[in-house]
Amino acid sequence: MNIKKIVITGGPCAGKTTAMSWIQNAFTQFGYTVLFVPETATEFITGGVAPWTCGSNLDYQKCQVKLQIEKEKLFEQAARSMKADKILIVCDRGVLDNKAYMTPAEFSAVMDFVQSNEVELRDNYDAVFHLLTAAKGAKAFYTTENNSARIESIEEAIALDNKIVAAWTGHPHFRVIDNATDFENKMKRLIAEISSFLGGPEPYEIERKFLIEYPDINWLENLPNCQRIEIIQTYLKTLNGDEVRVRQRGIDGNYIYFQTTKRSINNMKRVEIERRLSKEEYLQLLMNADTTRRQIRKTRYCLTFGIQCFEIDIYPFWRDKAIVEIELSDVNDEIKFPKELKVIKEVTGDETYNNASLALNIK
Repeated sequence: MNIKKIVITGGPCAGKTTAMSWIQNAFTQFGYTVLFVPETATEFITGGVAPWTCGSNLDYQKCQVKLQIEKEKLFEQAARSMKADKILIVCDRGVLDNKAYMTPAEFSAVMDFVQSNEVELRDNYDAVFHLLTAAKGAKAFYTTENNSARIESIEEAIALDNKIVAAWTGHPHFRVIDNATDFENKMKRLIAEISSFLGGPEPYEIERKFLIEYPDINWLENLPNCQRIEIIQTYLKTLNGDEVRVRQRGIDGNYIYFQTTKRSINNMKRVEIERRLSKEEYLQLLMNADTTRRQIRKTRYCLTFGIQCFEIDIYPFWRDKAIVEIELSDVNDEIKFPKELKVIKEVTGDETYNNASLALNIK
């Protein structure tokens, strides 16, 4: 049984409601049973429960986050009972959307209330797709008339959109869909991104990699749209030439675990299969570590810049350089780097800079 849970999020008037219809039509045809988790904020606000009707915004957020978590658990429970081979659970906004409406102190209090943490709640989804508000690049189409819970002006919509992007930055599969085309093609690009993630017959990953000068860490850590992640990566023994690794990913003692299998198709395209592990499974798989390779420990800065998501890897054995990677939907997509990142050269396809090779050569 193949169950995937994704988030469709975005700023105000971004097209989420229409996107749900497109997703239903497209992925039902692709053989998926599609389940939709309704947006909790809209349910609450239209029902009379809102930040301005509760005792405080914190009181409201505790209720909203708690309900959202429980709803998603019940949808997953229901999905596991269904007689279907492929199920796609689509969340109309995810738990981390709520972070955009809270102060850091409020968010911390809510995490304590639900007895969870940011890493666990953010990375509980398989993928996150953010539709940019029409206020960014399509102002003529921005309206509050089609959603009684929407009250933001254009300027407020842009600011909120930025906060939502920042809240989700750091997720391992976060994609931003902009307003560079008309609305119909925006929806088509969303469907293409989801299809690419789900893999079709084979889950291709198009990735480009660059060697850069050692970046300004203070600059990265002070950006609202940048998240620091600590990663420990261990390669496993294999017999068929595939690259198999397990990874611990998180921050401040809060971690999730993955196993990834990669097979190269060409320099920029690979088949990649990834599955989530429990901590117990992860520790068990470590017993099959390839002892000819060192563990890779690195600090990753996930940076959302425009609509592109960069992964900047800082290694403890380098003081003058780093690696930046970006996943693309098309090999011809243009990459726009922040001016603060100084590219030395592209190293896509250069095995010298693969983590697997670094694990063989680091001292």
